[in-house]
Amino acid sequence: MKWNLPNILTVLRLLAAPGLAVMFLYFTRPYADWFALILFLSAAITDWFDGYLARAWKQETKIGAMLDPIADKAMVVIALMILVGYSTEHWTPWLVLPATVILFREVFVSGLREYLGDTAGTLKVTKLAKWKTTAQMVAIAVLFSQGIFEHYFVMSTFGMDAATMDLVLTGQLEDINHMRWHLEGMFWAGRIGLWLLWIAAALTLITGYDYLRKAMPHLKEN
Repeated sequence: MKWNLPNILTVLRLLAAPGLAVMFLYFTRPYADWFALILFLSAAITDWFDGYLARAWKQETKIGAMLDPIADKAMVVIALMILVGYSTEHWTPWLVLPATVILFREVFVSGLREYLGDTAGTLKVTKLAKWKTTAQMVAIAVLFSQGIFEHYFVMSTFGMDAATMDLVLTGQLEDINHMRWHLEGMFWAGRIGLWLLWIAAALTLITGYDYLRKAMPHLKEN
C-alpha cells in the first residue's frame, strides 16, 4: 500500500468507524455522545479532504479507491446502529425505517458490485450519490447532537419533581440550569435530524434504483 496523505486519511476514517461504538462502551453519556459526534465530524471532514487531495496532488491509488467507499459505508452503518440502539422509545420507530432503507441499499449495491466483478466499473459514483452520502452524514451528526441535548436536559432536571419542572418550563421559576434551552435543542435536533435522515433514505432509494438500472444489461441471461 502506498502511504500518501490521502490514503492515510482514508485508513484513519476506516478505523474511526468502530471507534464510534467504542465510545459508548467506555464512556458514560453525554460524554460518549460528545466524543462520538467529534469523531464522526472529523471523519466526515476527512472524507472530503482525502478525495480532494488525491485529485489535486495526483495521488489517486487503487487501494484508496477501494477503501474510500468502504470507510464511508462503515461509518454510516455503525453510526445508524448506535443511534437506533441508544435512541429513546419515542424516536426509535421513526429511525428504524429510514435506517433500514439505507442499510438495505448499501448491502444490495455492495452485493451487486461483487457479482459484476470487473464490470462493476460501469457503476460509477454519481453526483446524486455524493449528495446522498452528504445528507446521511449531516443527518447522523445532527442526531448525535440530539442525544447530547437530551442528556443535558435530564441532568438539568435532577432533583426536581414534575410540578417544579412545569414551573420552570412555563417561565414561572428562574431557569438557572438552562432547562428550556436544552429541551428546545433536544426537540429541534431530533426533528431536523429525522427529516434529513428521511431525505437521505429517499436519495438512497433513487441512487440504488439507478445502480440497478445500469447493471441490468449485465444481468440478462444469454
